[in-house]
Amino acid sequence: MFFRAKQQMIIFIAAGVMLMGFVFFVYLPLERKMKAIKSKTAMTKLVIEEANSRKKQMPVLEEQFQQMQSMTNKIELNMPEQRELGSFLHQIADLMNQHKLKNQFIEPGKEVETEKISCIPVSMKCKGRLSQLFEFYKSLQNLNRLIRIEHVSLENKSDPGSDIDMETKAVIYYRLTEEKG
Repeated sequence: MFFRAKQQMIIFIAAGVMLMGFVFFVYLPLERKMKAIKSKTAMTKLVIEEANSRKKQMPVLEEQFQQMQSMTNKIELNMPEQRELGSFLHQIADLMNQHKLKNQFIEPGKEVETEKISCIPVSMKCKGRLSQLFEFYKSLQNLNRLIRIEHVSLENKSDPGSDIDMETKAVIYYRLTEEKG
């Protein structure tokens, strides 16, 4: 009887050792691998979802890029490669004459150069009715030259029906050519 109990005890211990060996050397490593695979699968799904959402944004981004590219091309077309300051000042004087503005004064400032573009500040003064000044600015906007208006001052020094003094500070741009820059 004692031998039988000892045999059963050895069988139980052997079965327990085998069960523990199975749990520690087979089941737990497989369980860790399964968790890692599930985690990687979830991460991969997130990456795929993010990529799909970005893929949906691509047409919008491409359209924005095309719009920016066309704006850049338009700006470059309106930015000559030479100063052409004399012709620009002549155009301004012609516009002022065309709109019958009086007491005209146009003066370029000191040129500022950067690596690829240069700018020239221009001060403009004249007198005229508000409608004439408004038409002058519309015509100025339609010139084939990139112009940035930095400051506009309109002052009526006498009665409401009289002429308005206009003072404008603008900047014109031109591109530097390769041999110059």
